[in-house]
Amino acid sequence: MNTEIRVTCGADADGRLTFALPLATPGSAHLVLKARPRKGVPDPAARRLPLEASGDGRTLAVLEPLPALEEGRWDAFLVREPDAEPQQLVSGPLDLRVLVDGARVDRPSPVAVRIPYRALDGFLAVRAWLRPAHAEAGPIEVGDKATTVTARLHGTDLGEDAVVRLRGRRSREERLLGPSVDADGRGLRFTVDHADLTGVDVRYWDVHVLPTAGAAPVRVGRVLDDVADRKHSFVYAAAPEGGQLVRPYYTVDNDLSFEVTDPG
Repeated sequence: MNTEIRVTCGADADGRLTFALPLATPGSAHLVLKARPRKGVPDPAARRLPLEASGDGRTLAVLEPLPALEEGRWDAFLVREPDAEPQQLVSGPLDLRVLVDGARVDRPSPVAVRIPYRALDGFLAVRAWLRPAHAEAGPIEVGDKATTVTARLHGTDLGEDAVVRLRGRRSREERLLGPSVDADGRGLRFTVDHADLTGVDVRYWDVHVLPTAGAAPVRVGRVLDDVADRKHSFVYAAAPEGGQLVRPYYTVDNDLSFEVTDPG
């Protein structure tokens, strides 16, 4: 039976990830990142990373910023020999300090993000996003009658005709908002009236920015820091409106949406 292998991981400002394993010499071993299976994708991608001795009793594997990882969750494995069974790696300490203020740097297109994290089962995983453009959510202020969101666009610029769209999930219902746009054409602020989301048969409203007329919608979310999963750690209060409750929330993909529910 394989002995548990604990791997540490650190990120640098250029998006590079360095994995350290407690192996004195790598031999023919290598580290593999495997994408978790997704619906409609029969053959999940894999990224093979060579291991090199560091001279301090460890071996290192480096994931360079390019090529970017496909969007999804990637699990880390050690393969000791070319035909050996992959051994999943347990997560040790993660040094993600440089990711904390990642939203302060404007990102070009495509916007590529990767955040190492300890999965619920204790193994090391990497959460990756890869999108042509991204709207990074900032402060969210929930009031009695409305919620105001501050965000910043990455990968493209906002035009004078930019709009924010809330679309009902699995519905044709949508609401269009005129945002306040910063002078640099990247920052924006918009207010969602809770009354506009109630009284219709829609529970979830997904938030997008349309940078210009006819442009592809850009999802609003929060991924440019060190938090791989926000859904259960960033929870906002629900405000009563028209006999219902309205609250902003982050999805399992860290995208921003609104939920409308009945009390109780």
